[in-house]
Amino acid sequence: MIDETIARIREMRTHSESTVAVDATLALEELLDREYVGIEEFERDLERNAGALRRSNLSHALLHTAMQETIRDVVGKGDTVAEAKQLLRETIDREVDTIERSKHEAAANAAERLEDGETILTHENSTTVMETLRRGIDSGKEFTVYVTETRPRYIGRLTVRELATWDGVDPHLVTDSAAGHFAREADRVLLGMNCIVEETYYNRIGTFPLCAVASVLDRPVTVVAASRKIVDEGFAFENDQRSPSEVLAEPAEGFTVENPAYDATPLELVDTVVTESGFLAV
Repeated sequence: MIDETIARIREMRTHSESTVAVDATLALEELLDREYVGIEEFERDLERNAGALRRSNLSHALLHTAMQETIRDVVGKGDTVAEAKQLLRETIDREVDTIERSKHEAAANAAERLEDGETILTHENSTTVMETLRRGIDSGKEFTVYVTETRPRYIGRLTVRELATWDGVDPHLVTDSAAGHFAREADRVLLGMNCIVEETYYNRIGTFPLCAVASVLDRPVTVVAASRKIVDEGFAFENDQRSPSEVLAEPAEGFTVENPAYDATPLELVDTVVTESGFLAV
């Protein structure tokens, strides 16, 4: 279960960081069924596997935090293997609840800020942004939503296809290069978040130019995410360099194909960060 989860995370089979963190945390349930000679062996195995899960994607702050919190709340806290396993069971349940609840509450807070009839420009396939829109619609609001394709993996197509099945939303798919054109039509840019480290906002590639365009056009940028994605210390963001084949099917001859997964956007280009704790003007 742990090895399979690590493989899924490395291959980025899901685009949701919260889903990744939950999957990694639940994968540690495998340790509850293993036999150990003593508590030291159990704790070493927990640290080794939590570390391997954390290293499977060094750009995911939520994954990092979940693994660190699990080790902190279990290692050195029990006197026997049975006690340590019980602590791990309780910690897994608590971590999963915290991750999921924080996302839902952040979306609820963000939905309150959306006005009926707004035209929104969004990027990629953030589950928290989708929940924000869903909650807004459920409260009786209607939106026009422009969604960038989010190349090279075309993640935005997942978003617009789902929006197309909803009542109360008029969805439009646009190319990434047309974002500046359609930003003029938008009342707001609404985005998810990979993480914030110091004064840098990390999110899917293409976020930086979108925020820069919004700044030039005086369109507010609202970011919605769990507060755990705002990291003060102990986490060093490492960008994920994706396969060139995602950009170009045929071999590159005489040139290099660059394919970073995430953008580093100056936080000054974001107007508001919405979390489960409320609103943070930046």
